[in-house]
Amino acid sequence: MRHYSYNIYVISNKCHSTLYIGVTNDIMRRMDEHRRGVFTGFSKKYHLKHQLYFEECDDIAVAIALEKQLKRWHRSWKMDLIRSMNPHMVDLAEDLFASGDAETSV
Repeated sequence: MRHYSYNIYVISNKCHSTLYIGVTNDIMRRMDEHRRGVFTGFSKKYHLKHQLYFEECDDIAVAIALEKQLKRWHRSWKMDLIRSMNPHMVDLAEDLFASGDAETSV
């Protein structure tokens, strides 16, 4: 049986003025899509390409529930969560793409 993992992630624009929370089963593919602006919508409109936070879950239902919970949080709570994992607010996706392993196809 194949093991799946799911990532809840937070992305932002360069100046961190807007946050987007999502869930995916392939964080590299999804970050590549955000960076290239593959889909029209909120993240493309606000140039949200910088991954500030992620959390891995083994259960899609748990991942979706956490995503919904985080979306209801106040911005200050979200920022505290991000800083607990990423105190310098660096783009965590840089490490994903630095190795050259990211897929470039849609």
